[in-house]
Amino acid sequence: MAAPATVLAAAAIMFAGVPAGPPAADAVPLAHTQGCAHGFDCDLAGRIETVNSYLESRPGVTGYVIRDRDTGAVYASPHAEDMVWTASTIKLAIAQDLLNRARVGAITLPPEDRGLIEQMMSTSNDQATDILWNKYAGLDRMAFNNAFRANGMTSLAPQPSPNPGPHWAFQKTTAADLDRLMSNVLDRMHPDDRAYLLDLMRRVDSNQHWGVWGAGSAMRPGLKNGWSEEQGGWVVNSVGFAGPGERYTLAIMTAMNGEGGYQVGAETDTTVAEYLLSGR
Repeated sequence: MAAPATVLAAAAIMFAGVPAGPPAADAVPLAHTQGCAHGFDCDLAGRIETVNSYLESRPGVTGYVIRDRDTGAVYASPHAEDMVWTASTIKLAIAQDLLNRARVGAITLPPEDRGLIEQMMSTSNDQATDILWNKYAGLDRMAFNNAFRANGMTSLAPQPSPNPGPHWAFQKTTAADLDRLMSNVLDRMHPDDRAYLLDLMRRVDSNQHWGVWGAGSAMRPGLKNGWSEEQGGWVVNSVGFAGPGERYTLAIMTAMNGEGGYQVGAETDTTVAEYLLSGR
């Protein structure tokens, strides 16, 4: 049974390809890419320009945010605030919230529910997610959504659902929200819960070996991907981390808008990660 709303709120607060040509005029006219300022070294600044040039040639619309946690530098692309269907990236937020709630005693997670969390993260199992959502969403079904906002997803908005709503599979958010979520996981969670979740993200099934995975094995990436065919076409998203000490975080959301399918979107997301982070 769900814990009282006051307890849940307390838990949330506590843990609160090859470039085709030059980038468009509004793609990267930022000081840190021109002068290697704001904490970005010139190599990474140049990689950002390469990615934006690459995206000009790709089907659909991609927004992304890259963060260097060592220097505090952040770059948000022009489409980083576009509202896009979350697909299964929201499962990272669900896992975080459940672990946070259990940590403060708002809920008890029996072994079978931890097993469902692992299925949800490793293979992106929808049935496991449904069970967890229905069990822990609360009487008003807002417990998760309230925590999502407290944990950085301030733009996230539930969408009309054929199921009793809000429902995890009917949500829209932004790449900027996913960036804040990933930072919240890394910076605010209890160390034991964070280590557990990061391990799950590094051990995802091969069906998620794309997107941030493009950073390369040497960067020890971890991620949660999301892919689904929604109204308006496929969305193919990836959020995760890479590098020593999880130095870099990367959130990518690609809305195909009917210009391609899953494979094309996954290739875009993987190439973005490869260009930005491989060999760093």
